[in-house]
Amino acid sequence: MAKVLATASDIAEADAYQRKVLGGVSRTFALTIPQLPLELCKVVTNAYLLCRIADTLEDEPALSAVQKGLLHERFLAVLRGEEEAQRFARQVTPLLSQATSPEERGLLANTPLVVRCTHSLAAPQQQALVQCVGIMCRGMGHYQENASLEGLADLGEVDRYCYHVAGVVGEMLTELFCQYSGDMHEQRAEMLALAPSFGQGLQLTNILKDLWDDRQRGVCWLPRREFREFGVDVASLAPGRSDPAFATALRYMIGIAHAHLRQAFRFTLMVPAQEAGIRRFCLWAIGLAVLTLRRIDARPTYCTGQQVKVSRRTVQAAIASTRLATRHDGVLKLLFGGVTRGLPLAPPAGHHPALSAWTFEPSEGKGASAARCGLRLGNDEE
Repeated sequence: MAKVLATASDIAEADAYQRKVLGGVSRTFALTIPQLPLELCKVVTNAYLLCRIADTLEDEPALSAVQKGLLHERFLAVLRGEEEAQRFARQVTPLLSQATSPEERGLLANTPLVVRCTHSLAAPQQQALVQCVGIMCRGMGHYQENASLEGLADLGEVDRYCYHVAGVVGEMLTELFCQYSGDMHEQRAEMLALAPSFGQGLQLTNILKDLWDDRQRGVCWLPRREFREFGVDVASLAPGRSDPAFATALRYMIGIAHAHLRQAFRFTLMVPAQEAGIRRFCLWAIGLAVLTLRRIDARPTYCTGQQVKVSRRTVQAAIASTRLATRHDGVLKLLFGGVTRGLPLAPPAGHHPALSAWTFEPSEGKGASAARCGLRLGNDEE
């Protein structure tokens, strides 16, 4: 089946839908994506919505792992123009249960509008998006079949999971950025080496934030082996308990996420200073993740993600602090050093030493504090 050629009016309608729906399905990306240059804003919005459709299917509890795998393959066929988007949406939307939010249900029902935008993009952009969603869908299918309250085998497996559902997004963004900017294209190889940490740091932060909410759904993404070495049985975890062994293991995972986010910060500084919008897009996502890690680190007995969610007031303070510093690497380093000060820091998966020799390393920026950098972090409640 060939892709249906859309008129300019059709594409404008689809683009308007994308802009409208983004705020309903993502608080974070509704804030960060509009910072991008207009050309990139459209394609990254589309990329996010495609990933969100795939993620909605993965998270639907009424679907079996086999059903999810088949639906992901059908969705990829839609993106390739091999299946009609309207037929896909009409048949799949009724399969969603009440566990899926109205916003996500509406997004899936409007798959034809989202895919219309995809098919209006330049061929290299489409290729980057379809490749990313393909890796994500097949990776999610593999892990969905093995999801349980017992967690994943070890940190390496957690790292691979985070790559398939988020690290690959960092690679896709790098391709899009390098297609957009000749200056970034010259640094493509180095940026691609750092890119997976961008997505993996954000994903690992979400895993920690949503730890107890995920367990209510019957899944856990923590590493069994490393937690066992800390004296913690992942399968028997329960929220709200004051357990020193769990608190230590949790700090270790915070350190892994922090290490990935430091790589993401290095990635961001490779974006030319004149591309302030791209820098803001990266910085705000990284900043929100770091602030979330601080909340988790300060409250290891949290019981829900809501308890460690960063308040709007703190988000606004972070935005104000970075907006003026976006083009100035030295000031950004001071800000990052200040906001990460005190967080544990451990090498990411594949690079960590034996746990018996692992210690909490202080972050950089000893001469800067969050307060002196202009970001007030003391009271983060609404």
